[in-house]
Amino acid sequence: MTPPPQTLATADATAAPVDVSIIVPTINEAENLPELLRRIAAALPATSYQVLIVDDNSQDATEAVCAELAKTYPLELIERRQPKNGLSGAVLQGMSLARGNFLCVMDADLQHPPEKLPELLEPLRSGAADFVMGSRYVPGGSTQSEWGFFRKINSRVATILARPFAGRVSDPMAGFFALSRQTYANARQLTPLGYKIGLELMCKCRAKTVREVPIHFAMRFKGQSKLTLQQQFRFLEHLSRLYDFQYPRLSPVSKFLIATAVSWLIGFAVFVLLGGATHPVRAPILAYPAAILATAIFHVRYVRTQREFILRRRPWLDFAVISAAEWLVCAAAAWWTARRVSNPGTLEIFLICFGLATIARYILRKEFLQDIRGLRKTLPREIEAV
Repeated sequence: MTPPPQTLATADATAAPVDVSIIVPTINEAENLPELLRRIAAALPATSYQVLIVDDNSQDATEAVCAELAKTYPLELIERRQPKNGLSGAVLQGMSLARGNFLCVMDADLQHPPEKLPELLEPLRSGAADFVMGSRYVPGGSTQSEWGFFRKINSRVATILARPFAGRVSDPMAGFFALSRQTYANARQLTPLGYKIGLELMCKCRAKTVREVPIHFAMRFKGQSKLTLQQQFRFLEHLSRLYDFQYPRLSPVSKFLIATAVSWLIGFAVFVLLGGATHPVRAPILAYPAAILATAIFHVRYVRTQREFILRRRPWLDFAVISAAEWLVCAAAAWWTARRVSNPGTLEIFLICFGLATIARYILRKEFLQDIRGLRKTLPREIEAV
C-alpha cells in the first residue's frame, strides 16, 4: 500500500473552503517558487485562494523554501515520497486535497503566466464554459521565439493526434487550465500517465464547453526542463488509453487490425523468402512465427499501457496459448490445402493459412479479454472504480 502523502501544511477537510485552488506539480523547482507565489498573489489580490505545491521527491531546497513562503502566502506543500504516474498523478493528488470551488493547474517554471489566472476563471464564474485552457495558438497567444523548430513540430503533431477527442481546441496539450469543482466531480476512469493531465481531464470530465484564453508561453525562468524522450513515449501510451475511453468499440478493433496488418506484412515477407527454399505448403508454417513475433511487440505495449485494466493475471501466458493455437491452425490449414486443393497458388496458400490463423487469433483474444475490453457494453466494477 502506498503511504499517505506527507505534507508541511496538512490539508484539513474541515478547513474553510476557498474560492480557488491552484495546483502546482514540482520536481526541483525551488528557485522558481518565490517568484511564482509573488506573481500569483499579485494576480489574485481580492480572491481567497490556496496554492498546493505537489512535490515529487525533489532533491533541492523545495521543502525549506515552501516552509518560508508559507509564512507569507496561503501555501501547502504535499510531498510525494513515492510518486506514481508522474505529473498527472501529482495533479490528481492535489485536486483530491483542494478546497476551492475552482481548480487551476499550472507549472512552477513560470512558462505559464500567473497574470492570466483571472481570465481563466472568468468564463467559469459566468457559466460560459466548464473547462478553460491557456492557449498558445489562439489569436493573441504566442510562444517564446527561442522555441526550436523541432519542438514546435512536436507540439503540432501531438495536437493533431489528440484532435479526435479534443475537438476544435487548438492547444489541447496545454498544462495551464482551470475547471470548476462540479466539472471535476463528473470525471470517471481517470488513468493518469505522463504529463498531459489537462487532456485527460477535458476528455474524461466530459467537458461540454471548452474555452481558450490566449497566453504567451515563456521560456523556463530557472532550472531544467522535465520533457524527455521517455515522456514523449508515455504521451503516446496515454493517447492509446484515451482512444479506448472515447471510442470503446472502434479503438480496440482498429488496434487489432493494425497489429494484424503489420504481422501479415512481416509474415508474408518471410513466406516469400522461404518459398524458394522449401515446399510452398511448408512455407506458411515456418513463416508464421515471424508474424507471432511482430504481434508480441504490440502485446508488450498493450500490457504496459493497459495493465490495470487487464482482468486476467497472466497476460503473457494467455498470449503464448493464443499464439500456439494460431500456429496449429496455420499448420492444419496448410495440411488441408495440400490434401484438398489441387495445385494451389502461392498467394492462395498464404491467404488460407494466415486468414484462418487470424480468425483463431481474434476469437481467442476475445475469450481471453485481450485488446477487446472496449467491445463490452459495460465495464466490470473493478475497472469502473479505477
